[in-house]
Amino acid sequence: MTTRALRSALAAATAVVVLAGCAGGAEIDGDPADQVSGTVTVYAAASLQAAFTDLITEFEQVSPATVAPPVYDGSATLVTQLTEGADADVLASADTATMDDLVSAGLNASDPVVFATNTLVIAVAPGNPLGIAELEDLDGLDYVVCAPEVPCGAATWSLFDVDALTVEAVSQEQNVTAVAERVARGEVDAGLVYATDVVARSDVLEAVVPSGAGQVVNQYPITTLAGADEAAAAFVDFVLSDEGRAVLAEHGFGGP
Repeated sequence: MTTRALRSALAAATAVVVLAGCAGGAEIDGDPADQVSGTVTVYAAASLQAAFTDLITEFEQVSPATVAPPVYDGSATLVTQLTEGADADVLASADTATMDDLVSAGLNASDPVVFATNTLVIAVAPGNPLGIAELEDLDGLDYVVCAPEVPCGAATWSLFDVDALTVEAVSQEQNVTAVAERVARGEVDAGLVYATDVVARSDVLEAVVPSGAGQVVNQYPITTLAGADEAAAAFVDFVLSDEGRAVLAEHGFGGP
């Protein structure tokens, strides 16, 4: 599946409206010199890495604030680090359940807002040499998934439940990037990843969209954290803006 075709399939599977028509968050406008400055520390789900790299670049072009090197990992791991005292200003997670854990711990400074959606696909080698078309075709093959305690893993188990199938993966990884990289290196036959992970690696991976994908949609919320300043709020506003959502769309994310 080409990158363009994958994006179209993702849009159809999640049944979301075109991003340009979504109601956006506050845009960063006006004279950048009048905006707040400072350094923002961002913790974000591993599946956001490619998109946030571009988002951060664009944010720093329109704001005097800067973003420290972001921390990317599985959402559950990030929340654990934050509850154990890690210092950050913004959290963007890959599902609402892990964000709820952060809120329960009283670490958020603003109400979390869903800014993007994503669905699972089966990542395979280019050309799909094994002819995988559905989840049941993974039976007898070496495939990897995310561990069930992280968002991509929870979504994987839900997706298998849709077809009343059992997950029999050869390994369970702690974030979706690890799954995608194992397939890309040819260590396994396939892996369950987000559609955006294949978009980011379209030269080495191809996506197979299973029939139940549209029934399991991950929602990505973002929030500022306790102690964050106005620069962190400005970054969140940029992610929620039309400009931010356009960047997310380019990387294959659906609208909220």
